[in-house]
Amino acid sequence: MRSWSKSVVGGAVAAAALMLAGCAGSGGDTGGENPAPSGPRELTVWLMNGSAPETLTNELHKEFEAANPGVTVKYEVQQWNGIQDKLTTALASNDAPDVIEIGNTQSPKFAAEGVLLDVSADAGSFNKDQWLSGLTGSATWDGKQYAVPFYAANRVVLYRTDMFEQAGITAPPANRTEWLAAIDKLKAKFGSDKDFQALYLPGQNWYTLLSFIWDEGGDIATQDGNAFKASLDSPQAKAGLEFYKQLVEASGTKAPKDADEQTPEQAGIYGGGKVAMFIGLPWEVATAAKSDPKLTDLTGAFPIPGKAGSAPVFQGGSNLAVPANSKDQDLAKKYLAMLSSTKYQTQFAKAGMIPGTSTDVSALEASGPVSAAMAKASANGKGVPATPGWATIEAGQNPLKDMLTAYLTGAKPIEQATADANGVLDKAFSES
Repeated sequence: MRSWSKSVVGGAVAAAALMLAGCAGSGGDTGGENPAPSGPRELTVWLMNGSAPETLTNELHKEFEAANPGVTVKYEVQQWNGIQDKLTTALASNDAPDVIEIGNTQSPKFAAEGVLLDVSADAGSFNKDQWLSGLTGSATWDGKQYAVPFYAANRVVLYRTDMFEQAGITAPPANRTEWLAAIDKLKAKFGSDKDFQALYLPGQNWYTLLSFIWDEGGDIATQDGNAFKASLDSPQAKAGLEFYKQLVEASGTKAPKDADEQTPEQAGIYGGGKVAMFIGLPWEVATAAKSDPKLTDLTGAFPIPGKAGSAPVFQGGSNLAVPANSKDQDLAKKYLAMLSSTKYQTQFAKAGMIPGTSTDVSALEASGPVSAAMAKASANGKGVPATPGWATIEAGQNPLKDMLTAYLTGAKPIEQATADANGVLDKAFSES
């Protein structure tokens, strides 16, 4: 699942299922380690399909087994489809895997249910001083460390370099004013084509909305300890929503106002050759290039513009955790330490991902202009509220999507749209 969300899928475990998982015991709260068994040992690792490159895991497991004689890594690649039920069953059993990958928005829920091991005392050995700031909050619950950032990605503006050149745009926009000016130039050059869109922007792209809200100084919610209170009705959040509407209207987008970037798949629309820009993830270029292979070389990227420079960006991704019922917690911690080292995090960067436990993104910057733009934007990454309630929000109908559609279509004024979204969020927060 590459919409990022991995966090959408990773954060979609139902609350009832997680309550069942919580019956596994209190090992996550105590941080107690099971005694290490004697003789040959097997470390079971569950990573998700499309996460770590095979070359990385092959090298990692060879090195890990060499460093731990008598230990065999049982590596199992899991599919996103059906992972909710599989994780629930595994974490509620006495035969849990030893290391698991979980979505960053899923982590607080699992931690609060007591099915993850408290690794606070070991965080230093996981390169904590280099952790990606956008994922750090999701790996913590109630002041304790229950997960380790794995890797992430964030959205950028992907654009047709040839169209920009033909429209006389000599440099990528660095702020909102320049972005709107670029849209005007593109429309002046190509607007006679009734199918042309300077920017394809669907009405429910809430990831992009967050950039504008954060850029205005607002947020989804305010936090007091472990409690969250929705704040979409703040002047700053409303200003972000208003700019989203301004961008939709200025761009001439033909995208539906009642659907997100996957309905229809925006990369496919871009691949049709009539779109100059869209806001997406780097690997969406490859999807678009299935329609037109030339797009691989004709696509550039720049960070989402803010009022004065790049806007903050939503960072979705995955964390690593040790189940509270793992029988080999000592080995699991050694595995996390090795995987979070600069050596292996650099390999993630070379594969086009933002490393979770390393601030060195030079390898990502060197892998091409699109990856370089993502690396630049990653320095200002943020996450959704680190609360168990967020899993419920993403499992259902996200109120930010409803808010966007209601406001963009005129079904509700901004005051009512934001107030209604706040009500749904607060209900989810209070039930977590």
